[in-house]
Amino acid sequence: MNAAVIGASGYSGEELVRLLARHPDVTLAAVTSRSLAGKAVADVMPGLRHLVGDLEFSNSDPTELAARDDLDVFFLALPHGVASEYADPLFQAGKTIIDLSADFRLGSTTLYQEYYGQPHPAPRLLEAAPYVIPELAGEKWKDASLIACPGCYPTSVQLPLIPLLKAGIIQPSGIVINSYSGVSGAGRKVAENFIYCERNESMQGYSMPKHRHLSEIEEQLEKAAFADCIVQFNPHLAPMSRGISTTIVAKANGSLQNVYSTWNAAYADKPFVSVLPSGTYPDTKYVTGTNRADISAVYDSRTDNFVITSAIDNLLKGASGQAIQLLNLKFGFEETAGLS
Repeated sequence: MNAAVIGASGYSGEELVRLLARHPDVTLAAVTSRSLAGKAVADVMPGLRHLVGDLEFSNSDPTELAARDDLDVFFLALPHGVASEYADPLFQAGKTIIDLSADFRLGSTTLYQEYYGQPHPAPRLLEAAPYVIPELAGEKWKDASLIACPGCYPTSVQLPLIPLLKAGIIQPSGIVINSYSGVSGAGRKVAENFIYCERNESMQGYSMPKHRHLSEIEEQLEKAAFADCIVQFNPHLAPMSRGISTTIVAKANGSLQNVYSTWNAAYADKPFVSVLPSGTYPDTKYVTGTNRADISAVYDSRTDNFVITSAIDNLLKGASGQAIQLLNLKFGFEETAGLS
């Protein structure tokens, strides 16, 4: 199978190049970037010299890419709005597309416009694009050729919460979520807030109370709960390169034993979710560089709340690693292929 990474100049794109270049069942056949076209991938990403050979960044014209018979699957590591420019012609050409942008994560064009500040660029494709967290989805999504890869914050929230909401073990109202992300979550850009001297030894909340990922979180939690689920989502920028630590407070509707029995049943055969004992708290240090999510919970008898914690690598389980996991499952490869 031949794969292409479209928009490989960012952090998620670079991770895709690294993972695909060493994938046992995939050949990385094309890497595109408008700003880097014609340059050797090894020169731009010298840490991957031993993997990419003489591969060069190529032209990223959507129509030309859709016409290439030698490319089977496309990973879109592009900003929202731009990804649809590629998804549309590629979809029409019958290609498989795994989109890491926000363009197909929401089922509502109204919600997309409210949170992303522009009309949805390809509403006709929404129904064709399932939203998939591999551990939480069924099997039907594997028939789709356009797949929406979830956001990093929403992955860290949904993995612990969705099984509990489905089982009725937590109440869907009054959920408070505090998340802390490494600076790479903002992408590769030059801005005062993200330079070393500004972020080192510094923690800051941002985009409250309506961060863009809130729309995705609430939409998916409501589907699981079959009820309105308005949450308080508080994202923070943390002084670390990568990783997400999330702490969730949810009103108990069952026991701590119910929480763990539900998680253990849901994730028993899932290689990338680790359920930690109560009182053992996930640490970004131990998931960075992996496609794993660590989750745990404690019960607070004073407030009758569960305090649930999770940790993921925002660039892997929160983006590129999860995209490779989707590729593996769709095409029948080992789920852990290229991700061990």
